[in-house]
Amino acid sequence: MASMSPATFHRHFKSITRLTPVQFQKLVRLQEARRLLLSDQEVASVGYRVGYESPSQFSRDYRKLFGAPPGRDKAVMRSSVAIESDV
Repeated sequence: MASMSPATFHRHFKSITRLTPVQFQKLVRLQEARRLLLSDQEVASVGYRVGYESPSQFSRDYRKLFGAPPGRDKAVMRSSVAIESDV
């Protein structure tokens, strides 16, 4: 599709984004998961929805990127949204 070998695509992609394609995909999935956590969905359901098969792997990756496990981050984000809407 890109008219280049996988190795060449990987090299060009990383030179532009500073991430490998797999790292980029994981970042996009976790950002979408964070957005979905603002809804009433369960944490494990969000993980499955963005492509994780293991809730523990989802939690580890999420914590590594955002600094808190998804359940705690969800509670903090939802309370922040509630406070902002009260103002």
